[in-house]
Amino acid sequence: MNPFRWSFRAQYIAGFAVCAALLAYAIHVQLDLGIEPCPLCEFQRFALIAMGIFFLAGAVHNPRASGRRVYALLVLLGACAGIAIAAYHLWEQHLPPDPLVGCTPGWSYMVENFPINKTLKMVFSGHGDCSEVNWTLLGLAMPFWTLVCFVLLGAGATWAAMRGRR
Repeated sequence: MNPFRWSFRAQYIAGFAVCAALLAYAIHVQLDLGIEPCPLCEFQRFALIAMGIFFLAGAVHNPRASGRRVYALLVLLGACAGIAIAAYHLWEQHLPPDPLVGCTPGWSYMVENFPINKTLKMVFSGHGDCSEVNWTLLGLAMPFWTLVCFVLLGAGATWAAMRGRR
């Protein structure tokens, strides 16, 4: 089968499979390699989960043209959120080290002990956990690769929705 002739359903199943594989790898890195995710990594996972849910829903529903655009928009919203978080994470990793910045508590601790507005402020105000680079591929940190995945998945979802019906 020519990959450029896949049906909408097949493309959205593939998008869901890619999201599931990326999440499985993130869990492998956490549990097997012992690299704990920082709060920004957790938010990127949430964006990937949302995209996976919309990919799966689109594949199961297999709507007509206007419905396909709705699913593409939903996947694209998740991708845009992921792109923004990954870009912020990369920016934070490339800042010069700040000796006054220390490690903050983990995501679950912050959610349990602080109001959500303070938790979000703590996550997006920058801290030592998110600026640390502890995993690379080809010399590039994980937020770079998640950014690439968000862009490709968002573009793929849009492309699948804009093609003619099959």
